[in-house]
Amino acid sequence: MRLIKTVLPIGLERPFRFLHASDHHIAQADERDGERKMLLAAARSKAFCVEGKTAEEHWQEHKAYILSSGLPLLHTGDFCDFVSCMNLEYAQEQLADLDLFFAAGNHEFSLYVGEAFEDEAYKMQNFAQVQRYFKQHLLFDSCIMGNVNFVSVDNGYYRFNEGQLFCLKEEVKKGLPIILCMHNPLHTDELYQKMRRERKNACAYLTGTPEEMLRDYDDYRYRQQKPDEETLRFMDYVYGEKLIKAVLCGHLHENYETVLPSGIMQIVTGSGYQGYIREIELR
Repeated sequence: MRLIKTVLPIGLERPFRFLHASDHHIAQADERDGERKMLLAAARSKAFCVEGKTAEEHWQEHKAYILSSGLPLLHTGDFCDFVSCMNLEYAQEQLADLDLFFAAGNHEFSLYVGEAFEDEAYKMQNFAQVQRYFKQHLLFDSCIMGNVNFVSVDNGYYRFNEGQLFCLKEEVKKGLPIILCMHNPLHTDELYQKMRRERKNACAYLTGTPEEMLRDYDDYRYRQQKPDEETLRFMDYVYGEKLIKAVLCGHLHENYETVLPSGIMQIVTGSGYQGYIREIELR
């Protein structure tokens, strides 16, 4: 297990600690899901086996630590690698006894990884089935812990919508400091450079990347990650709202801390299947 400790000053009277994890990518399937998914599960499980440990073994180490620590867990998605009976049942069983706040990732709604253009319409084909296995609402939810309002917003396909913006404004009315929790990080030039220049990726996998920085993306990634007006309005509101103190996310499978245009910290926690888990102390 790779434990990272982070202190995040947001002006609290009393410190509050919790754990942050993301991207475990559990990949299981059985006869109920058919041979194609069973083959997919075998291939993906092999891909997510790191240092001789499967994703499930890394998760079991994390769960033991979570329970022994007594701290709540904030998970920013891709616990499951794709939709299957076994994956959803495993998620329900494994997460049921935890003090958990969950923000869905893109893989929670993927039927077959990379099979089709994955967007809002694709997600909604699977949404009702997946939602049944999670206690929280997967599009938008909130939870008050330690006098802090944790707010989850689904942006797994690089978009926000007007309904989410309305709900966020309602959360602001509570008057508490807000930690936004989402799967995909918001664009910063620093993260863009790390993903494109350092990691040599063909795209940056960020929400809200300016269109001029998408010009060399292939057509699929350009259409997927080009921000629409609702997404830009949501992000503008986030940057202008003083009660929003930080953004927590995953998706990139690396550990990053970057400053957003409003001056608040965005923390990206690396993949659970590589053993990463982060302890955050809010002060």
